[in-house]
Amino acid sequence: MTSLALPESRDLSVPASSQQHAVAPTPRWWRDASAVFAWGATLFVVALWVAGGGLTAFGSLGEGVTNVGRLTGLVASVLMLLQVLLMARVPFVEQAWGQDELARVHRLVGFTSFNLMVAHIVLTTVGYSAGTDLGVIATFVDQVLHSPGMLLALAGAVALVMVVVTSVKKARSKLRYESWHLLHLYAYLGAGLALPHQLWTGQDFKANLAATVFWWGLYALALVAVLVYRVALPLIRSSRHRLVVSEVVAESPSVTSVVMTGRRLDRLPVRAGQFFQWRFLDGPGWTRGNPYSLSAAPDGRSLRITAEGVGASSARLATLRPGTKVLVEGPYGRLHAGVRTSDKAVLIGAGIGITPLRAILEELPASPDGVVVIYRVGRQSDIVLADELLDLARAKGGRVVAVVGHRNRERVSWLPVESRHVTDVEALRRIVPDIAERDVYVCGNPAWMDTVIAAAHEAGVPHGAVHSERFSY
Repeated sequence: MTSLALPESRDLSVPASSQQHAVAPTPRWWRDASAVFAWGATLFVVALWVAGGGLTAFGSLGEGVTNVGRLTGLVASVLMLLQVLLMARVPFVEQAWGQDELARVHRLVGFTSFNLMVAHIVLTTVGYSAGTDLGVIATFVDQVLHSPGMLLALAGAVALVMVVVTSVKKARSKLRYESWHLLHLYAYLGAGLALPHQLWTGQDFKANLAATVFWWGLYALALVAVLVYRVALPLIRSSRHRLVVSEVVAESPSVTSVVMTGRRLDRLPVRAGQFFQWRFLDGPGWTRGNPYSLSAAPDGRSLRITAEGVGASSARLATLRPGTKVLVEGPYGRLHAGVRTSDKAVLIGAGIGITPLRAILEELPASPDGVVVIYRVGRQSDIVLADELLDLARAKGGRVVAVVGHRNRERVSWLPVESRHVTDVEALRRIVPDIAERDVYVCGNPAWMDTVIAAAHEAGVPHGAVHSERFSY
């Protein structure tokens, strides 16, 4: 492990007149409130099932199977609508949960709702077929062709199958982010097509006024959230701020920074470390948005991102021309200085994951030994933004430590193979003896991040003081 030598620093402070207004972080109790809402909605539909005779409708095998199918359909429906709300990028939900927790909840709710939907289809079909001579397959065909809304529901189910199949880890690894993101949007189509048949014909949806108001209200809430936060708000912000590319900088042969300027950027509610979905209107492919974090603190005059050219979209950044118009969706994420719990911090980044941490470093207050930056790279040549990191650390009264070397294949570790004699926890304590008393920000490869976070917790850092954001899909 070697500390990067500090050169003469440059004053990187922003004139007070042009500084971005600080945006207060969303309180964590908002996360609990949204969780209570979700659980309350789910329990309410179970109550509707009970009120509709769900506990007594087991007079025959067919009736019992159909009755259980009703319950799985109800829970699948409410979870599907909650999933749409999760995908709607509602700002207070995004800010309260953070990218990591929200992604875990998103996957759990998504797979659970899909499994229950499949169970609903199978159970109701088997239950209906028990009272006829048609058989299971013929009953299913008959329901699809003659029940109101069932053809739409089948189309919706097919769309949801596409989403779920491409969400499985092995399938995701073979898709480009842009392709996965486009296919993932079929979840909106699937939910929109699958639910109407229940709103039109389901007895639990029309049993009483409370049930009708609940289901139509939740459906309307999900639709409005998508239209407002996924469509209207991004268009309004893009129109208001009119971002254009002003400068493209090659930080290394494979890493590019893009600086954008626009109007009234001091009114944009964003903090250093957050990310946007970016669309550059430079020709074919502009419709595909990609998530990039800010690599410099917003100053009210410009925004900057820095990305490594690992795919077609990120490599395309190097070819952007000044004047190219930009559409943005966001800001998103809880990885910013506003969530810290103490006066001191450790910023731990690997590879291009250093970029949001560099932005956070710029926003942190100056204090003696107030911040330590740990930068993990495979080779010295992989280091980017080194001068900026060193200058900022010096200005803040902190230090930068580069941990250089090839990955250790002998054990799971955040350290290079050259440090095999040191445990993950021991390394953190050697670099930052008081790490247990600091906030720890982590960004990098998801598997590498897991090892850093585990070591930080073992070193005594409380769970609430570890802040991370994963950009895997």
